[in-house]
Amino acid sequence: MNRILILGGGKSSTFLIDHLADQASSKNRHVVLADLDVELAKRKLKGKANTEAKALDIGDENARRQLIKEADVVISMLPARMHPQVAIDCVELGKHFFSASYESKEMRQMETQIREKGLFFLNECGLDPGIDHMSAKKIIDQVKANQGEILSFKSYAGGLLSPECEDNPWKYKFTWNPRNVVLAGQGMSRYIEQSKLKYIPYHQLFKRAVKVSFDELGDFEGYPNRDSLAYRKLYGLENIPTMLRGTLRRTGFTKAWDVLVELGLTDDSIELNPPSTSTKRDFLNSFLPFDPERSVEEKLSSYIPDMDFPTFEKIQWLGLFSHDPLPIYQGSPAQILQAILEKEWTLKADDRDMIVMQHQFEIKENNSTRKLISSLVVKGENSDHTAMAKTVGLPLAIAVDLFLEGEIKLTGLHLPIIPEIYLPILDRLADYGIHFEEKFIEN
Repeated sequence: MNRILILGGGKSSTFLIDHLADQASSKNRHVVLADLDVELAKRKLKGKANTEAKALDIGDENARRQLIKEADVVISMLPARMHPQVAIDCVELGKHFFSASYESKEMRQMETQIREKGLFFLNECGLDPGIDHMSAKKIIDQVKANQGEILSFKSYAGGLLSPECEDNPWKYKFTWNPRNVVLAGQGMSRYIEQSKLKYIPYHQLFKRAVKVSFDELGDFEGYPNRDSLAYRKLYGLENIPTMLRGTLRRTGFTKAWDVLVELGLTDDSIELNPPSTSTKRDFLNSFLPFDPERSVEEKLSSYIPDMDFPTFEKIQWLGLFSHDPLPIYQGSPAQILQAILEKEWTLKADDRDMIVMQHQFEIKENNSTRKLISSLVVKGENSDHTAMAKTVGLPLAIAVDLFLEGEIKLTGLHLPIIPEIYLPILDRLADYGIHFEEKFIEN
């Protein structure tokens, strides 16, 4: 009997847990879900056969190593910073390791040991990273097999609200880590366009959004991620003239978010200690010039020269003009803003989220060029069974299935960018409605 240990039962684990727990009995497996909150783990497992909930403080080395020692396969759904220690334990104890998170420097330093021990370690097998890698590499490898050349590759993805649930002017709510959303784009973004390197500093990033359209869903805005250039080598496109990876938001989002950036509300470098009587209005006003003759609304409109009503409405909807008390009175501007947003952008029980992803290729084959648009749309069921959890958790669960069934026979440290991994995972994801629609546009 194969023993599967899942570390972490958070929101992104829901579909992974369901998938593996549902099949545990029929596939002669035992699934252990370990979480700091054992009652949460029990609720997630729902008493299914061949499953077991365990309480675990990941910092308890003895308890953690004992659970790993008893397992055949370890799936880490913990925060990314915790993966290296779990991976070290897995190497020392001879256990296979899976995660949806980015492959870390610490993980790469273990590569020789992983290979020598005949272990299989798979990272970046979720949504982004994960489905983005697999779907892009499938097309790239097909083009190369046909002796074609990829001249341009742009890829955008976003976790948003399903259209029928867009009940606020931002058309957005949190579907993943709020802190990452608030700090998105900080630093320098870089990409390549027609063989010219391009750099966008943070204070300009949200001014440079472009239109990205989906059939039936309409228009979105896409802005570059931090480093698109790193993916040239990963995808075997070292000499590609144009490559960009970006994030998607609904039209109008980036202009309003840019106001918060310009004001300094997303800054995470200093700690504020506003008076305990401070309101949201006071918080906003503290970032505006001193002028006792004008209202906060007037000062903001003057400070942001191109302020229009839709943008003003979004700021107003967040309650930043209100006399409501601040949710916290200590932290960086970004932390205080995050606390405000978490109240306003929390999914309601019946809200449905939506994952959108689009790859845009320009391909040269047989002395002619054409564009290929490959689009993915996945909608969630409710605030627990979200599209985000589905697209993060199912690829990882399927990868574990394939490995335990012997369809993935690899050892060593891997990402899902080789056919032996991505082809069977994409095939099975299609059975769950996770598939791309492709259309060609002739030049």
